[in-house]
Amino acid sequence: MSRRLVDGVLLLRIWRSNRWRLLLVAAGLVIWGALMPGIYATFGADFKVLVDTGIIPTPLLQFVGGNVLTLGSAVALGVIHPIAVFLKALFPVGHGLTSVAGERQRGTLEVLLARPLDRRTLHLTHLTAIAIFSVVGVTAELLGTIIGSAAFGVLGELPLGRFPLLWLDGVALYITLGAIALGASVSSDRLAPAATAALVLLVVSFVLEILAELWPDARGLGPWSIFRALAARSILAGDGHPGDVLVLAVVVAAAVGYAQLIFPRRDLAAPA
Repeated sequence: MSRRLVDGVLLLRIWRSNRWRLLLVAAGLVIWGALMPGIYATFGADFKVLVDTGIIPTPLLQFVGGNVLTLGSAVALGVIHPIAVFLKALFPVGHGLTSVAGERQRGTLEVLLARPLDRRTLHLTHLTAIAIFSVVGVTAELLGTIIGSAAFGVLGELPLGRFPLLWLDGVALYITLGAIALGASVSSDRLAPAATAALVLLVVSFVLEILAELWPDARGLGPWSIFRALAARSILAGDGHPGDVLVLAVVVAAAVGYAQLIFPRRDLAAPA
């Protein structure tokens, strides 16, 4: 009998156990996405005064796209804001970490694997769930941006033609983060070591990107950050290209290849 790539029963169980919390996070992202056009429409004139007086430091202006007086720059700032990053990464990274290491720690992984379920199929099923979570989160934020722009009368200023690449870039990033977390999860029998390894990597990567953007002397740190691929400013300014998505695809392939190699070969010791 041929091996399934994804187990539909498990995928449905994952969806049912997470759907209400996921919808709650999605609603928060819709509100967050609508907030940026509202701030732009309401306080744009005040921002212009601040820029003209020179109060806002040049590195900060560059961080938000060099021009805080455009709707695209306001939206880009919302996309890369820590609150938005946290909400969009919550389910991909959280599920990636708890899906195997968490089950192993609770002693329920053995029950799951008692079914005719191949370990590689288990891993790919959780990866599919991570992809779904990523799509829901990124879509919710961009949908909120469109709704907010229409509500505040600035929809005509929104570069909607650049949203497909922005959407694809965002989905690819959060799948990548989830794939890394899942790779750490399949390598550990306990949640704490897996979470520590994955979260340290992701937090350090995010800090490197912020430092590279705000501190001219730290520009060399930027290429070492996975968040450099989230090129929201460039995309909304019309300078984006799919190369960043390809970079993320390579990272996902490496994380998946590692997990597919390691997980089936691991011995699962008796729970402590």
